[in-house]
Amino acid sequence: MNEAVARVAGFFIDNLPTWKELAIGGPLGLAWSFTALWMAGWLKRKGTKTGYTRKIFHFLIFGTVAGLQGRLGTPAVCLFGGMCTLAVFFAVWRGPGSMLYEAMAREKDEPHRTFFILVPYVTTLLGGLISNILFGSVAVAGYLVAGLGDAIGEPIGTMFGKHPYRVKSLPSVPAGRTLEGSAAVLVMSAAALALAAVVSPEITLAHGGMSRLLAIAAASALAEAISPHGWDNATMQVIPSALAWWWLT
Repeated sequence: MNEAVARVAGFFIDNLPTWKELAIGGPLGLAWSFTALWMAGWLKRKGTKTGYTRKIFHFLIFGTVAGLQGRLGTPAVCLFGGMCTLAVFFAVWRGPGSMLYEAMAREKDEPHRTFFILVPYVTTLLGGLISNILFGSVAVAGYLVAGLGDAIGEPIGTMFGKHPYRVKSLPSVPAGRTLEGSAAVLVMSAAALALAAVVSPEITLAHGGMSRLLAIAAASALAEAISPHGWDNATMQVIPSALAWWWLT
């Protein structure tokens, strides 16, 4: 237990931004987080369904995190995560009716719309933290799988889903996914892992790596399919990061 606490504390200490990084990166990260959320909210007001606007924000944030990890490293990711948290919490504070809030709050999550903004966001942070502490820069595999794979499932399910299935959720908020959405998660997870191999020097597809990549994509899609409502942002980071670290490095 003490070793785990020390490892977590060491991670944060090692990745604290400098004052210069905070002064430059903090405002930029906060501005981009609000911009991404505003774009999603604007689309919502123009009639785009929440299932799409929520995933647009999701995609923009995960894409930013993956880019920061590859270009500037974990300290930049941690700083951006803090700034994005401020933007999300501000939207929650503004509440129903706010363009920023409505960009993320699904109508079908009533009467717990705020809960299903916060739970996925907190699990996103936990998934990223666990992946970084345990697997280092290979965590970019999890960022990309969650950012691309998970982001595509709900929109595809909304547009083309014909075979729904239930997932665990609060009793008052029935939740489900579709086989069509899960198939899209599988395909995009494979593409995300291939991209991770391009951007990360630690990930290789040599010596049977392609078959392992497909196995990891399948495991990621299965994790998304069986995760409780709101928890897939964590499982879809940790599982592909762990398997990529084990099989592709």
